Amino acid sequence: MIEKKMLIGGEWVDKEEKIEVIYPYTRKVIGRVPKGDEKDVERAIERAKEGFKEISSLTAYERYEILMRAAQLLKERAEDFAKTLVLEVGKTIREARTEVQRAIQTLIFSAEEAKRINGETFPIDAHPNGRGKVGFYIRVPVGIVSAITPFNFPLNLSMHKVGPALAAGNAVILKPSERTPLTPLMLGEILLEAGLPPKALSIIPGFGDVGKAMTTHPDVRVVSFTGSRKVGDIIARQVGIKKLVLELGSNSAIILHRDGDIDKAVEKTVQGGYAIAGQVCISVQRVFVHEELYEEFMERLKERVSKLKVGDPMDESTDLGPMIAPSELERIQEWISEAVQKGARIEAGGLRCAEDETVFSPTIISLVPEDTKLFKEEAFAPVVAVNPYKDIEEAIRWVNTSDYGLQVGVFTKDINVAWKCIREIEAGGVLINEGPTFRADHMPYGGVKYSGIGREGPKFAIEDYTEIKTVIFDLT
Repeated sequence: MIEKKMLIGGEWVDKEEKIEVIYPYTRKVIGRVPKGDEKDVERAIERAKEGFKEISSLTAYERYEILMRAAQLLKERAEDFAKTLVLEVGKTIREARTEVQRAIQTLIFSAEEAKRINGETFPIDAHPNGRGKVGFYIRVPVGIVSAITPFNFPLNLSMHKVGPALAAGNAVILKPSERTPLTPLMLGEILLEAGLPPKALSIIPGFGDVGKAMTTHPDVRVVSFTGSRKVGDIIARQVGIKKLVLELGSNSAIILHRDGDIDKAVEKTVQGGYAIAGQVCISVQRVFVHEELYEEFMERLKERVSKLKVGDPMDESTDLGPMIAPSELERIQEWISEAVQKGARIEAGGLRCAEDETVFSPTIISLVPEDTKLFKEEAFAPVVAVNPYKDIEEAIRWVNTSDYGLQVGVFTKDINVAWKCIREIEAGGVLINEGPTFRADHMPYGGVKYSGIGREGPKFAIEDYTEIKTVIFDLT
């Protein structure tokens, strides 16, 4: 049993009321953490005011050193973090190790960006009244950042918020998903050990009341949220006058054009559609294949999916583990049934695994109508919908029908087709000859439409975690 305390301004606090952490594969309790409330948030914010003064007074190099030490500590404890990720998320041990390595890189990128928070001069004398004046701006930390993260990448997505915010000199209050609070609390341990000013960081497990208190408090200057569109909409309506960064998911697509590499498209569909049981905001959910390649693509995809090993996520050879909760398996089963009733066809899977009730079989479903949840909404499950198209205009129209627009993959050798997709597809990222699930942790990452507001990636996140302060000298 893993027991953790919550972190309030550098102090580890226990409480009688607990949140139980469930291992998704066995549905057994594997950990307990204190259940935070609004009073805990208030205490955290009061401490954060002091913590902000401490961390913002550090030099850029000192903040760099702290984050680099934390990266080294995370590297030393990587396997412990990975095994804990398996237990709280249910992702496979190989996927968990990958997340830890990515989190290390995110910390390093954040540390490096602490040294590169630059201002800029501007020509005041370009204005009629500017004679004898010099102007420039600097970037300064905003103060207190409230960060809320989802269950699927509890370590690296926490790092994407905490790392850049600390690098910029802010105090941070983090609420991890109530389902996966363990690795974020472990992250807090290494940051304090690395020398972070203690009052500059709080990590409070909890539910909606904690999230509301964190996001509506007048002393919070930035709210950064990754999660569902529904919750993002609630937050956007209640935060008040603050900076808001939202990453709200997608139903990402692949387009395979008539000249595209089928083998590569199949592999990227499998990698992107079934990683972490499809519970990734840039999972491959919809695949649009040119009608000339459709049958061949479908046969190769089914063959490849049939080779996936499902089951125990701690097994080194497992490719696909459990979904996060039974309710999610029931939901996706209903979505598949709706699609089939409207004319879609199950090509593979479509049911829970007989041997492992917490695992949903890797599923391929074809000819999915546009008016189904499986086409319109975010599935967040190991399900890939494949439809044929006649020309690239039709494929682009299919992609853009969605309310979301995070990332899209396009497979083609034709530069004109590639540029047409880049110009016309409504998404935050268009990846040519790569799947939409690709993400390098220092790149600008985020979406359009209901996929969110703002961009992650340490360099780009720091723009949201800092304010521009203008400076004018009159030399006359």
